[in-house]
Amino acid sequence: MSTSEWPELTSETQEFWDQNAAFWDEYMREGNHFHYQLIRPAAERLLAIKPGEVVLDVACGNGNFSRRLATLGAEVVAIDFSKTFVTQAKKRTSDQADRITYRVIDATDRTQLLGLGEGHFDAVVCNQAFMDMATLQPLFAALSSILKLQGRFVFTLAHPCFQSPGAIKMVEEEDCDGEIVVRRSVKISTYITPTTYRGIGIKGQPVPTRYFHRPLSQLFQSCFDAGFVIDGIEEPVFESKPNEKRSLSWTNFGEIPPILVARTRRMDKKRGRNDYR
Repeated sequence: MSTSEWPELTSETQEFWDQNAAFWDEYMREGNHFHYQLIRPAAERLLAIKPGEVVLDVACGNGNFSRRLATLGAEVVAIDFSKTFVTQAKKRTSDQADRITYRVIDATDRTQLLGLGEGHFDAVVCNQAFMDMATLQPLFAALSSILKLQGRFVFTLAHPCFQSPGAIKMVEEEDCDGEIVVRRSVKISTYITPTTYRGIGIKGQPVPTRYFHRPLSQLFQSCFDAGFVIDGIEEPVFESKPNEKRSLSWTNFGEIPPILVARTRRMDKKRGRNDYR
């Protein structure tokens, strides 16, 4: 299997996001239907934030989830490698400004992450960014230092099984004994080989962004290599009414999860079990 790390593409990826940040901020505002129906509920369940906890929001974008964490009572440090995103996030933050600190930090730079402080965070979250990160190893390498002993790390991303490069969403009709049956499916032609490619996240964005596809085996191996275990996982699907105007909308694929959400914790190597107890 080829490598799933492309550190040489970090600068290029950063440039793409600086160009797209203002557009994404205006489109996302405080979140879209993916965030409200899939990402936030699952991430919040696995994070289980307690008032007063210190939380790091990695690749915070325009800060919409950072503000949500603050309303749950967390003290938030929100980081992104796009200066434009951080500027937009600060502009959108008013009521929770005293509970959120925004900083321009590259989550693919272990040294920058370690500068946030050893054992400083009760929890770390990274929403919908793994597929935008050229390398994951520096982040996982830093987590064991910046997280408290019983800390947890929750990440969400486009489900690599169903949103891999070359994935095709399909709608088929069949006449079954006089009844028209509609079936929706996703056809996958490539999955196991890690790859990078350009794509459009939101129609109309200034430039295509770069995506990094990793199969679950390599994605989870990054956790294991850093001494973390996965102790929670969700694959949320839309349960809302079908979108008749957009037959290929993910809201119509109630049996196929477009999002993967996982929680990891540090492994106590001496006891061979999770640190959380």
